[in-house]
Amino acid sequence: MAESVTSSITENPDDPLLDLSDEQLSNLLEDTLHGNEVLAGETQMFEKFLKRVEPKDAALGAIVGGLQPNILSASTTPSHSTHDLSGSRMPRKRSKSRSSTTERTLKLNAEQKCDIAQREIEELKEEIERLEEESEKVLDHFKAVMEEADTRLTEIKKDYYEFERDIMKGALNQQTGKFIAEKVIRYLEDKLRSRDTLIEKLRLKNATLKVQKKKLIMQLKQKEEMGEVLHEVDFNQLKIENQQYIEKIDERNQDLLRLKLMAGNTLQILNSYKKKLMTLTMESERLKSEIASRHELLARIDTETKIVERQRGKAERINRRLRQQIGAFHVPDVMEYVTEKAELYELKKNVRSWERKVEIVEMALKTNRKAWQKIKLVSQPSNPWAMATAN
Repeated sequence: MAESVTSSITENPDDPLLDLSDEQLSNLLEDTLHGNEVLAGETQMFEKFLKRVEPKDAALGAIVGGLQPNILSASTTPSHSTHDLSGSRMPRKRSKSRSSTTERTLKLNAEQKCDIAQREIEELKEEIERLEEESEKVLDHFKAVMEEADTRLTEIKKDYYEFERDIMKGALNQQTGKFIAEKVIRYLEDKLRSRDTLIEKLRLKNATLKVQKKKLIMQLKQKEEMGEVLHEVDFNQLKIENQQYIEKIDERNQDLLRLKLMAGNTLQILNSYKKKLMTLTMESERLKSEIASRHELLARIDTETKIVERQRGKAERINRRLRQQIGAFHVPDVMEYVTEKAELYELKKNVRSWERKVEIVEMALKTNRKAWQKIKLVSQPSNPWAMATAN
């Protein structure tokens, strides 16, 4: 490559590239490569435009007619430049004149380029909107599938819990370790009956929705006949309003989420205060019961205090009387004491003798009574009443 460039430079001493430095040549090469990239991008966009437009359109046909030479010029111009850089032996003046005539005849003007670029931008916007709609449909479909799966999972968990509760535990015979067939059959019949009821409800709901659909279709046809059909501008306005409402709903959801967080924090604080209130209430009840017991104890102590005070007064009075007696007491003589003790001994001795005599007399009395009863029984045998009295 370097030998070809050197040979071309030595064979063409009038080449203007000889006056350029290495840095200028490098900048020129970068500019040329950048221009080639721009032309390649334009060519790709024009090819897409040509594949998309229909040849029946007259307005577009003129643009299409002018695009094909441009594609040729875009494809030939880089080849000429690279051919010149690679050391072509053709004269410089001849190639320059040929390229200038080709650019004059095959190049699009700025208005045509802007028109094509605007059409491509609109097409890209439509494609993006279509992809967004398709993505939203797919996302809604998957959301519906997930909701259905969640609902189904909840139902399965509920059925599993009911089956575990009613059959695995409720229908198990503890003695034999086997399930009771009647309960299992009754459970299955109840489930089938509930399924039939659900199917009937869904069938009625489906019929109602079909009737509503027919009504809406008839209303739409009536509006079409009356000329009240919504146009694209109305749909765009509805989309804008819908987007605004969605933004408002998002804001309200954010507010609701914030309020839920605040409510959760408030609920936690309320629960802590409830626990504290419960603890304080229990403490208050305990203190009330303790205060009541203390009051009862105090009343009992007051009663006992009054009783003790009365006893103390009585004891004081007895004490005073005893003190008075002690003060008025005088010790008798020894001989008087001995005499009194001898009299007391004699009296006790007499009491014992009299008690012994009384016992003897009582025994004699009992013996006489028994003899008297026997005499009465012998003297009156025919008198039952007397026998009963004697008995």
